[in-house]
Amino acid sequence: MGFFDRLKEGLQKTREKFTNKIEKLVIGYADIDDEFLDELEETLIMADVGMNTAEKLMKAVRSGIKAKQINSPEDLKPFLSEEIEKILAKHDTSTKCAEVSPTVLLVIGVNGAGKTTTIGKLAAYYKEEGKSVMLAAADTFRAAAIDQLKVWSERAGAAFIRHEEGSDPAAVVFDAVKAAKARKIDTLIIDTAGRLQTKSNLMEELKKIYRVIKRELPDAPHETFLVLDATTGQNAVSQAKLFGEAAPITGLVLTKLDGTGKGGVVIGISDEMDIPVKWIGVGEKTEDLRPFSPKDFANALFNGENRKTL
Repeated sequence: MGFFDRLKEGLQKTREKFTNKIEKLVIGYADIDDEFLDELEETLIMADVGMNTAEKLMKAVRSGIKAKQINSPEDLKPFLSEEIEKILAKHDTSTKCAEVSPTVLLVIGVNGAGKTTTIGKLAAYYKEEGKSVMLAAADTFRAAAIDQLKVWSERAGAAFIRHEEGSDPAAVVFDAVKAAKARKIDTLIIDTAGRLQTKSNLMEELKKIYRVIKRELPDAPHETFLVLDATTGQNAVSQAKLFGEAAPITGLVLTKLDGTGKGGVVIGISDEMDIPVKWIGVGEKTEDLRPFSPKDFANALFNGENRKTL
């Protein structure tokens, strides 16, 4: 099964909540009237795309009706698919690479969002691409996080840098950057703590890590990925806002899309936060985390067949 098919499969619950409801709406109405549009707006909001993004899509729909691009309810699905793709494609969704190695990927997010697992899957992805990879365990507040990351590093065949539990996270990052440069590592991926209950400490810690990275590699980090659990729906938006105060987020990683009907949050969070989604996860397997394609997501959401093969 290719990734597009796994993506379609992973979005099944979201389709039941979102696309299938639009399908029923289309079948239930012969014409587009105010009642139809009200129900459509309600469906968009219930699919966790968010109020602002729902309003934006509805404005596009009304403009489409006026411009005769939408002449019947049947025209709605391809139109919405295209509009959703436009929202998701307004940013570059590719992951930046350093001109001179190492590429540094800083990964942030709350505990439980799938952050450490995401890092392990990223390591496996880059190893498959033929790159050398190093993982840095800068979440020093939980011994379990260090141990889990070590298991992932062994599984992926990546180098691993750690200090003892409770040590200074910035010191781990300093050693990791030095080691990555000395060993000519292609990709350095840094795990961080995700304790939202100590917001001020978390922000200061991330700022310190940033300063250390920039002192050693002025162009780094090349990406700061915020990992979000798609099952939390609109709560993911508030997490993104909070972490955005601590660090300039360059891309989002949406995990657990296969376990939720709230996949519409991918659209809403990218639009509202003005941050590109760069990776998505649709399952437990290592290969179920892949770079994000707006076209494939929109097609998979509407069960479309016009697609590129992944």
